[in-house]
Amino acid sequence: MINLFLGTKNVDVNSTRSIAAIIYLAVVGPSVFIIQPGFVQGLVETLGLTPEQAGYIASAEMWGLAATTIALTVFAHKYDWQKLSFFFLIVAVLGNLASIGQTDLVTLGVIRTITGLGLGGMISLPFAMMGLTRNPDRNFGFLVVWVLIYGALGLFLIPATLEATGMTGIYLFLAAFCGGGLLLLRFLPKRATDHLEEHQMSDHLPGWVKGSTLLGILVFNVAIGMVWAYLFLVGVQGGMAEQSVANVLTISQFLGVAGALLAAMMAAKYGRSLPLGIAIVGCSAGVGWLLNDITYMVYATAVYLFNFMWNVAQPYLLAVMASFADGGKMIVRGVCLQMVGFAVGPYIGANLLGVEGQESYTTVNLIGAILFFASWLLILPVFLAKKETAVAR
Repeated sequence: MINLFLGTKNVDVNSTRSIAAIIYLAVVGPSVFIIQPGFVQGLVETLGLTPEQAGYIASAEMWGLAATTIALTVFAHKYDWQKLSFFFLIVAVLGNLASIGQTDLVTLGVIRTITGLGLGGMISLPFAMMGLTRNPDRNFGFLVVWVLIYGALGLFLIPATLEATGMTGIYLFLAAFCGGGLLLLRFLPKRATDHLEEHQMSDHLPGWVKGSTLLGILVFNVAIGMVWAYLFLVGVQGGMAEQSVANVLTISQFLGVAGALLAAMMAAKYGRSLPLGIAIVGCSAGVGWLLNDITYMVYATAVYLFNFMWNVAQPYLLAVMASFADGGKMIVRGVCLQMVGFAVGPYIGANLLGVEGQESYTTVNLIGAILFFASWLLILPVFLAKKETAVAR
């Protein structure tokens, strides 16, 4: 059966249909994470879980994603990417279907972890594929745009979906969306070694610089995971109506689209270090604004700034990882740490809530703001080292 979905020859990774297929699968990968605020709200509202319990479920799924991305750092380059993608998509489809009707916390946690194992493959592999294209900065920008369009529509529709079907409708959609990726497998590249582009030039950078870059990626995404999982509940706890919160998050997703498009348009015009630095500090400022008393204007301003800057930063972070001349290994490692960050973040946030109580998310947002700034300090050395290397040459 698998051969019905796979191509018989290598494809041009720079072709329109190949890039479109990669983008679709790259949306499938974070299909739960990108709507996580609404997903967590659904777990609380329809299943009766506490915010901490919902955070643990979100963290469990992210650990599944992280486990796959960790494994792919070892064997992603040893096997046919089309076959690997088929396997991961099937796991994701079955996991979403198996989640329907589950109310037991442990059982649901195990199922969502398994689902995450499948979705994790659809993050590492498509991102590695896109890193092999001729213009990764621009293409990553477009990739992030489509992720955000999906997220905007999803967050807007979640309240109505929960009211009409509970979590069942969300699980069914996710299963169908993952299954749609099977029809696109034939347009994917089979191996990294078949598509080495000229932009992937040797940097001759010391190991500590690469390590610092990867650590910065981890810290940035721990902050994302902490803040994003509870962003819906922050608004509700501040007294806002659920649909008002959903509307703010939806608008913020479209602002994120604008941020990703801006990154795509700025690619190769202003370099990477300055736009990335501004974007990461902007993330810190947006989350820091949530430390004020929550009103509609405070919440909307903070979320809009945060999501815009996050999605300016994301294409640049991916392009930085793709710039190393190792056939995509660095970006697979970076995406792995991204998923680890997404898993660790909600877990840390849930434990912080357990300490301070459910009435406040101040500590979560404060630590998130600090971690964003710290991540930039860790990523900065790669730009300084590359500049020194260029001068030496």
